[in-house]
Amino acid sequence: MESVRSTCSALRPERLRCEHLVDPMGLDEVAPRLSWSVAGDGRDRRQSAYEIRVATTREALSDEHGLAWHTGRVESDETLDHVYQGEPLQACTRYWWLVRVWDERGVVSGWADLAFFETGFMGAPWPAGWISERSLGADEEYETPRLAAYDNPFQALSVAHFRRSFVLDRPVASARLHATALGVYEMLINGRRVGEDVLAPGWTDYHTRLEYQTYDVSDHLVAGDNVVAALLGEGWYSGYLGFNRKRPANIYGVKPALSAFLVITFVDGTRLAISTDDAWRYSRGPHIYSDVLMGEHYDARLMMPGWNRPGFDDRTWHEPELGATPPRSIHGARGPAIRVMRRLAAKSVKAASDGSFVFDLGQNMVGRTCLRIRAERGRVIRLRHGEVLHEDGTLYVENLRSTRQEDIYVATGEGEEVWEPTFSVHGFRYVAVHGLADAPPLEAIEGCVIHNAMEETSSLETSSDLVNRLYANILWGQRGNFLAVPTDCPQRDERLGWLADAQVFLRTASWNMDVQAFFTKWMIDVLDAQSPEGAFPDVAPRGPLPQDGAPAWGDAGVIVPMTLYERYGDERLLARAYPGMAAWLHYIRRHNPDGIRTEACHANFGDWLSLGEQTPKALVATAYYAHVAALMARAATILKIPEDAAFYDALFARIREAFQRRFMAKDGRLEGNTQTAYLLALAFDLMPDHLVPRAVAHLVENIEGRGGHLTTGFLGVRHLCPILTQHGHSDLAYRLALNESYPSWGYSIANGATTIWERWDGWTGEKGFQSPKMNSFNHYSLGSVGEWLFGAMAGIDDDRSGGAFRKIRLRPTPGPGVDRCAARFLSPRGWIASEWVRSQDGISYAFEVPANTLAIVELVAKGAVSILRDGEETTPLGWTDDRDRGRAKFELGSGSHRFAVLNARPQH
Repeated sequence: MESVRSTCSALRPERLRCEHLVDPMGLDEVAPRLSWSVAGDGRDRRQSAYEIRVATTREALSDEHGLAWHTGRVESDETLDHVYQGEPLQACTRYWWLVRVWDERGVVSGWADLAFFETGFMGAPWPAGWISERSLGADEEYETPRLAAYDNPFQALSVAHFRRSFVLDRPVASARLHATALGVYEMLINGRRVGEDVLAPGWTDYHTRLEYQTYDVSDHLVAGDNVVAALLGEGWYSGYLGFNRKRPANIYGVKPALSAFLVITFVDGTRLAISTDDAWRYSRGPHIYSDVLMGEHYDARLMMPGWNRPGFDDRTWHEPELGATPPRSIHGARGPAIRVMRRLAAKSVKAASDGSFVFDLGQNMVGRTCLRIRAERGRVIRLRHGEVLHEDGTLYVENLRSTRQEDIYVATGEGEEVWEPTFSVHGFRYVAVHGLADAPPLEAIEGCVIHNAMEETSSLETSSDLVNRLYANILWGQRGNFLAVPTDCPQRDERLGWLADAQVFLRTASWNMDVQAFFTKWMIDVLDAQSPEGAFPDVAPRGPLPQDGAPAWGDAGVIVPMTLYERYGDERLLARAYPGMAAWLHYIRRHNPDGIRTEACHANFGDWLSLGEQTPKALVATAYYAHVAALMARAATILKIPEDAAFYDALFARIREAFQRRFMAKDGRLEGNTQTAYLLALAFDLMPDHLVPRAVAHLVENIEGRGGHLTTGFLGVRHLCPILTQHGHSDLAYRLALNESYPSWGYSIANGATTIWERWDGWTGEKGFQSPKMNSFNHYSLGSVGEWLFGAMAGIDDDRSGGAFRKIRLRPTPGPGVDRCAARFLSPRGWIASEWVRSQDGISYAFEVPANTLAIVELVAKGAVSILRDGEETTPLGWTDDRDRGRAKFELGSGSHRFAVLNARPQH
């Protein structure tokens, strides 16, 4: 091993992050955390020390006396969440930072690529005013025709166009634009789009909190005349929202408002500040209406060329209305922005019986359509969006309920016209184009995929086409529903941040993408939505559905911060959430003093959308009560609150005893005898040790009694394959995962699914479509099986200690129907890879372990003739002592490793 080390190059620090983001701007964290990972050639590589430098200029980084923070050399192997401890950070200031590391031999690396973070207003009052449309008098009229002349069945508002001219008479050194809205906005300077954000500033509880964005616009400005402009739409603030059939003015507000603050610093050190005030002017334009849910009507004949550039005559434009009621808190954006993340070309186009031309994008997606056409002036083109088709090839839209998902474009007749909606998003695979006389070319329609810009962190490829498609469906469901908040579905009149959906899927989500910043922001939404009595909601933001949370739904307020701690080591979020977590548990306890949770359960959904059997709701509720008590005990231990830890440990024990007394028979059979009952009891450690095998046997008996099919709903499905695998029934887990008969994941795939369906029977050959009252074809909850694909099939996991994969568990579990599995995962500490291949000789394994980590490898080796490590026969450190037995155990440092288990008899 020493010879390997002697040829190794120095470690390399990479993937620099500040508060989980790359080069964030508008950061309002007083003591931000800096993180990186390290990479290096060879084996057993680790960081032994680090040095961080932070300064307000690049040049100062090379001068130890001009630094805002300088750690010097610190002996530590930690790479995550180093809390800034330098000079107090100044508002609206860019800080550059560097890091270098020393390796296990004491060899120092070069400095990492330069990174920065830029502070926001740091708690100071928001400096800008608010502007919005005002009601026009009887003798006033918009430059464009009145909206009454158009079909506007929703009473949705137009998109307001704002502009403000100014003159620059000195050279500009830098410029920052800070902007937000009660609604959604896009900013432009001199006709050029500012940033790439879509639907900014996102969705929060507008009564409580609003986020703002900061943009570097230094290169947008010119000497002389300039114009700053904005488009303002209703968005989640005053547009259609949730289940409402009317514009929900009673939730947040009746019309959107814009607030922006442009600060220009000149070379001579002077500054010019431009705020939203009465110097701005506004008008309406070609957007007849624009609504996130309903769609957009755009008459291109009403475009106002040059409206956002200098020289435009805005004398007929109007003074805005000043003032709005901003929320109690306005702070810099914590999560990644919403953006167009990819574009999909249409796969086919066919004429339908209703006269439309139906484009198939080949993938159920979320976003908007880019239209390219040539048409005569005044031609009205309707774009209707749907997830699936009727048998006659027409669009199936019944499941949209009151939402239209329809965009309307009126052509100018001036050559090729290219158009995308501004403030609307849809869930769709198919686009039905109405209003064209002739068949359009395939290039006429393109899908623009929109979601929060999170880095994708995994890949999975197996010998099974079904498993590969299942992984893709799970990932596409996440792409479609991680938009502002983790929504339940992207197409119908709902699109809410349901808490249970998010908590059961979170571990799967964290394999697919780096969701730390996204969920940190949303967890604040959850805390904002907590009632004075301590009740978490069913959805966050709470506005569209104000009811208190059901079991497993409200419990997400405890589960999410604990899961984020396990995956990313985020102790700060856990500490901030802890008072709210405790308030929730005490809320449950006050109403259910005997340990059985039957009161204050509110909607009490149970194991939502289970199939063929109903788990008693009191059992589900009590199991989750015990689970959150156990999590609270662990949280208190992590946060070093021993008296709380003791209290919650005792509470868990009392609930566990009550659960057994109420729901469990002497033979381990549970009330209801359902799959989910056993799964929750086993997953949450509610069975006495001596009855665990009996409970597993009852679970297996239930599944086999149903022909090897599942019945689980949202809550049980996450635990199904992991629990079976954990207790020695991986063959049955594989059978369920690879099943193609109804009900199963494979049944939906066999019937064309490219995302996860909301319900197992969304469509069946026997009954056709389920009730359109609730039938989404893009709903990630049942995709929580992705946790098993990585954690069991590929075998990658951590020890759940909060070390963020400092200690890695590699425990691949081959099974019937799959002969090869190759997975890669970008953990907070670097890439982890696991691959296994089955052959006649046995099973070969290959692993990649990132620097600065330790991996415990457990290989299926029951009955093995020999085990090879890097081509040479080896003896394991030991054998695991679980119910499965027959696993050889090894300890690995970083680097590439290969094993072969010859003539092994796999578990099945």
